[in-house]
Amino acid sequence: MRITKQGSVYQLAFMPRLFPVNCYLVEEAEELTLIDAALPFSIKGIMMAAAQIGKPLTRIVLTHAHDDHVGALDALKEALPNVQVYISRRDAKLLGGDVRLEPEEPDTPIKGGVPKSVRTKPDVLLEDGDRIGSLKAIAVPGHTPGSMAFLDERSGALIAGDALQTRGGVAVSGKMQWRFPFPAFATWSAAQALESARKLQHLQPALLAVGHGKMIVEPAETIARAIREAENALMKARESHGRSARS
Repeated sequence: MRITKQGSVYQLAFMPRLFPVNCYLVEEAEELTLIDAALPFSIKGIMMAAAQIGKPLTRIVLTHAHDDHVGALDALKEALPNVQVYISRRDAKLLGGDVRLEPEEPDTPIKGGVPKSVRTKPDVLLEDGDRIGSLKAIAVPGHTPGSMAFLDERSGALIAGDALQTRGGVAVSGKMQWRFPFPAFATWSAAQALESARKLQHLQPALLAVGHGKMIVEPAETIARAIREAENALMKARESHGRSARS
């Protein structure tokens, strides 16, 4: 595990050279909030990092319900039974293994590693704009229907989950990066992910922290470029689909 600190945000990167999976500790005045729960073996590193910071871990906030973001959840809840677990109302269904679409959603199968045996039930179901300590919840559907990002309103740090990636090149979820294609393979709707990236761009974050890859300070230009590339890729995909439909 590699720990990188930017202000009040600690990135815990597991397998950073092979298949980087990140979770984050956000330091508050008296406590810690964990964003995502990484992989099953990550509990040791998470608990160690919290002990080094020296504040109690009181909340676990999930960006979305894929296996590599909820892996240590059950073990953490067992070790810290009073910890509160937060996830979007929509992805709470995925956390329970329910992959059925809701009536208003695009008819595209949900992809990625949806957990099948998580025992932990969320304590709080989040909606867009909710606040958790210093964090503001931002609905960013696309990677999954109920994906969320979290903005630290003290510093402008944005923990974006898989709405964007920085490993293999910065990209919007659903935009294929062949050096690290896995987030794209696991994306439910590239079109909605693009809209969500535009929403995050308007927040003008001072720090971009994602599920896969290093953190980026002052990421405005980087995010803008990633959005342009995603727009071009989506346009080409639609043109290709149109030609196929006409032939």
